[in-house]
This record gives sequence, structure tokens and C-alpha cells, in this order.
Amino acid sequence: MRYRLTFVVGLALGYVLGTKAGRERYEQLKKSALQVSQNPAVRNTAESAAQQGRQFAGKAYHVVSDKVGDRVPDSVAQRVRSLRERNADGSGADDWGTSST
Repeated sequence: MRYRLTFVVGLALGYVLGTKAGRERYEQLKKSALQVSQNPAVRNTAESAAQQGRQFAGKAYHVVSDKVGDRVPDSVAQRVRSLRERNADGSGADDWGTSST
């Protein structure tokens, strides 16, 4: 019960402070965030971080694959191979309708 009360009080406090700040402050924050996100230095840094993340993920995949090896049941290995083959055509969608992007 105490957590619900804390949540409701926090919600009410956020509402009151939000309405006091008003639409102008919201627009100002939105404009600042847009400027930061369009800054070339920020974009380059974000792309660099994404590239490094992809590289580390690829290395981790190979390390895990080598260590797991034949311990994976054949049914799981076959399913992974079929997903890789299906995604090799560039569709990227899985059984649940989501994409890997």
C-alpha cells in the first residue's frame, strides 16, 4: 500500500510541476534535444558506438559459438540455421513479425 501511495504522490507532483512549466518549456526542451541530436559530432559518436557494438557482438557470437559447439540440441541448431538462411534474403522479419533492426 505504501508503494501505491508513493506512486500516486509522485504522479501528482509530476503533474503539478509539469503544468507549471507549461507548453513553452516543453517546446524549449524539445528544440534543444533536436539540436543536440542533429549535431554532427553527436551523430558521429553515436554511429561510432553503434559500429563498435556490432563488432563486439560479432566477436561475442563467435566466442560463444566456439565454446558451446555441439552442446546445443540438434533441433535448436536446425532452427537457428533455418532462421539465418531465411534472413539472408534481407527480409529480417521473424516469426513474431518483428525485425532485427
